[in-house]
Amino acid sequence: MTQSDAFTHHRLLLYYKGDISALMLFAQHSNGSICFPEPLPALSSALEPEEFITEKVSTHPAMLVNNINQLLQLDNDLLRVEPEFSEQIDAPGGIITVHMARFMLLDPPHKLMQSRDCRMRTLPELRGRPPAEMELLRRAYAKVM
Repeated sequence: MTQSDAFTHHRLLLYYKGDISALMLFAQHSNGSICFPEPLPALSSALEPEEFITEKVSTHPAMLVNNINQLLQLDNDLLRVEPEFSEQIDAPGGIITVHMARFMLLDPPHKLMQSRDCRMRTLPELRGRPPAEMELLRRAYAKVM
C-alpha cells in the first residue's frame, strides 16, 4: 500500500500534551487543516458513534504514523498512536477514519513543525475551522483530558 493509498480513507490528528502543564497543542498545516496529510474534503461531517460503520478489514493506525513519519521526515519514535481515539467522518468520497498521534517530547515541537511548514496551535487559535474539524478537536480534547 502506497502512502497516498493509506490516506485515501484515513487521516491523523497530531498533538502535543505537556505532562506537567497539561498544555494541549494541535499541529496545523499552512493550508489551515488539522488533518494530516491532507484536509478533509469539503462537505465532510462527523458521524456520531452510533452511526459508525464497522469494517471487516481495517488499517492499523501505527501504519499511518509510519507513513506520516516518512512524509514529514520525522524520527520513528517521535509520534505514538493514541489507541482510544478513532472517529469517523462522512465525506463525499466515503467514510474517512481519523486517528490521533501524540508527540512524545518534553517540550512542544514548535521549531520542528515550523520547519515542515506547519504550526502547533491551541484550541482557541483553531476557532473558525470547518465544522467537521471543530468536532474532531472537541472529541480529541475530551478523550485526552
